[in-house]
Amino acid sequence: MRTDHYLFTSESVSEGHPDKVCDRISDAIVDTYLGADPQSRVAVETLTTTNLIVLAGEVRGPEHITHDTLREAARRCVREIGYEQDGFHWKSADVQVYVHSQSADIAMGVDAAGNKDEGAGDQGIMFGYACRETDALMPAPIYYSHKILGGMAAARHAGEAPGLGPDSKSQVTLEYMDGKPVRATSVVVSTQHSEGLSQDDVREIVRPYVENCLPDGWMCPEDEFYVNPTGKFVIGGPDGDAGLTGRKIIVDTYGGAAPHGGGAFSGKDPTKVDRSAAYAARYLAKNVVAAGVAERCTIQLSYAIGISKPLSLYVDLADTGTVSEAKLEGALNEVMDLSPRGIREHLSLSRPIYERTSAYGHFGREPDDDGGFSWERVDIVDNLKAALS
Repeated sequence: MRTDHYLFTSESVSEGHPDKVCDRISDAIVDTYLGADPQSRVAVETLTTTNLIVLAGEVRGPEHITHDTLREAARRCVREIGYEQDGFHWKSADVQVYVHSQSADIAMGVDAAGNKDEGAGDQGIMFGYACRETDALMPAPIYYSHKILGGMAAARHAGEAPGLGPDSKSQVTLEYMDGKPVRATSVVVSTQHSEGLSQDDVREIVRPYVENCLPDGWMCPEDEFYVNPTGKFVIGGPDGDAGLTGRKIIVDTYGGAAPHGGGAFSGKDPTKVDRSAAYAARYLAKNVVAAGVAERCTIQLSYAIGISKPLSLYVDLADTGTVSEAKLEGALNEVMDLSPRGIREHLSLSRPIYERTSAYGHFGREPDDDGGFSWERVDIVDNLKAALS
């Protein structure tokens, strides 16, 4: 990334955004299966539009999880998000389920058998990234974009912002000097709201959530603070726009500040390296930065379906490292088994921890006591330092 003077922008979308409704439902189905059997295999996509939810995909898991079970999981997600609109209501929406058994050809490639270890669930490339811009070791624009919407959602659920609806988006543009963020130059927030609220009303409701998230002195100029630029946002969620699982992959990761391999996360169990290897790459990059080895770290992993080892491990320290990338690559292979099984076991991924990841970012979150966001731990710093010594 450039190290002189520039502007950089990232966006976030809330749990009520149509695509995020789909991500949450798909991840709720993953959790339903993993909660019943940690060896379950799930790849389920969701589509939503006006009073319609469609589930489609492949699964392998306990037979007591029926289509009715999946319908109830979908309705629960919509209810908890807060949709009780005429055009999208948790109780009255039509939920159609087209979920069938996993392909035997895929199962043969992924499952362990005889002397063959478990293979990757697909081919692909995955990236992880960390930097010193925030305490969470995340790029600042996406970090603050998430915080704004997370604060608004918490207030809405607590009844402290009754005029706000579930669907919202934020966008934060930061000015960088010598590679470091110094202030916001513009902030955009579009949020669904109750009929009868004016644009100025919504602006004043939203303002404290923006000001409280940004560091002191970082608030943008008043004429660069945009709230509901179209003037009105009453019809929202899937009633206003169709949603699909996996359409917000940049929102889910680093806001465009780092490369992306192209694979979505939601709806996939952890044998799918699109998800688990992206988590592992973030985990390694975060530990590299936390260890003081670099100010910024990008890691790429690649896999082939049915093959148990990564085909490649690439590290880029953006000229901020205290060791060579080649030496660091060797150390990372020492401190973590990057096979699909090794990742899943190291990060304890075969448990129902995914629905909570579906909004406000998969990265930059606090690890949970039950193992959620385990990839955000910085628990191999000492091992990494020892491997580099």
